[in-house]
Amino acid sequence: MKITMKNEPLTTNGQPPVVGANLPEFEVKKADGTIVKMSELINQPTLISVVPNINTSVCSISTKRFNGEVDKYQNINFYTVSTNTPAEQKDWCAAEDVENMELLSDESHDFGEKMGLFVESAGIDARSIWIVDADNKVLYQELIHEMTNEPNYDAALDFLNNLSK
Repeated sequence: MKITMKNEPLTTNGQPPVVGANLPEFEVKKADGTIVKMSELINQPTLISVVPNINTSVCSISTKRFNGEVDKYQNINFYTVSTNTPAEQKDWCAAEDVENMELLSDESHDFGEKMGLFVESAGIDARSIWIVDADNKVLYQELIHEMTNEPNYDAALDFLNNLSK
């Protein structure tokens, strides 16, 4: 997939899943360093916010915005995936007072590579939003083609609101 960062062209390693497809099985690390599989994370509707680097402004804004929304949604998992290490994510959460949003590390690039989101030349995953059901089926996706842009929070949250009805 073709994307840009500050208008410079980048390419991901493949094509991400489309709405209606299932997510591929992947592994990420939790804050305590344990490796978890997708099947251990997704047991109900889930929003996954993918950010390239939690220590950059847009990624930080995005994660804090979703963190502020978590408590409004019962029976929905919220995760942020970045290529930062669990230690970097933990430090960021402490500095930014983020407690509700669970950060997951894709430092091994397993998630990004299997999702077709990995940008090898930059060592990061492409910014995107995913909402999947309990069976890992993609219900909603937003692929942000300019990596310095924020996602459409309202569209994702409206989708969750309609899903909860």
